[in-house]
Amino acid sequence: MTSAPLPDAGRNWVDRHAPERLKPWLKLGRFDRPIGIWLLLLPGWQGIALALAHYRVTLGAYEAWLFAGFAIGACLMRAAGCAFNDIVDRDIDRQVARTAGRPVASGRISVKGAWGFVAGCSLVASAILLTLNLTAILLGVGSLALVAAYPFMKRITWWPQVWLGLTFNWGALMGYAAAGGFASSAVLAPVLGPFLPLVWAGLWLWLGGVFWTLGYDTIYALQDIEDDAMVGVKSSARRLGGRVKVGVGVFYALAVAFAAVAGWSADLGAGFFGVLIAYAAHLAWQVWSLRADDPALALRLFKSNREAGLILLAAIGLGALV
Repeated sequence: MTSAPLPDAGRNWVDRHAPERLKPWLKLGRFDRPIGIWLLLLPGWQGIALALAHYRVTLGAYEAWLFAGFAIGACLMRAAGCAFNDIVDRDIDRQVARTAGRPVASGRISVKGAWGFVAGCSLVASAILLTLNLTAILLGVGSLALVAAYPFMKRITWWPQVWLGLTFNWGALMGYAAAGGFASSAVLAPVLGPFLPLVWAGLWLWLGGVFWTLGYDTIYALQDIEDDAMVGVKSSARRLGGRVKVGVGVFYALAVAFAAVAGWSADLGAGFFGVLIAYAAHLAWQVWSLRADDPALALRLFKSNREAGLILLAAIGLGALV
């Protein structure tokens, strides 16, 4: 029995080159759809870059490891999160055309096997986490509650995309903390203790990322809007209905606004704000192009957010120089 390509995977290295026996496991971790890795990784890299720029930290071995460690950790934690999501959602996935072929829903991987996959990825990611400073470690542990709750959000709220935003952008806080970002106020020190690195720039960056994710995942949810209605799954796309284009526009405007506040708080130079215009223009292009009745276009626009995230990362890097 061969593993057929999943509907939203497109051309990918897993289907073309991976050994047949490994394909279900790689698809369980969504390695056939690397866009999710990028969207989880980029906030972490942005947080690292923001702290380095804010405090004019010279790039050394530890800082270089942060970029590499966050990349490995993003791959592992995205894989673990997707597998956990598939375990929880297996009955719903069987009823949705786009997800019915997923390894757990289709029976190619057992629930027990999927749990083993989650445990293995999480253990390796934990080893990477322990190389970071105390604040980043505490934040990493704290993220587990967000990850564990996410699959259930679509059952209890119309806005599961908000929860995804809180979760997927947690790396911005971790990256900012791990790279040595901190607040200098002695008054706040007794209150916030090890969480001082979160004040203020890293926090604004995270909030901007939350609205960015709310926008792009609302676009993504347009692919399943009919199936979601039939099976009773809630989403921001269903809630907004005919106002989805306006809603995404508002979310993206807030994403740009909070990113601008983060750059201002971190004392970034004019180069940051110059490139931030390109970030805003990219998001505006998505809103202008969006059509609620075109799932294929929705997927293309969603995937274009890798470029959006890279533009913001470049803005932070340039803001440290100019």
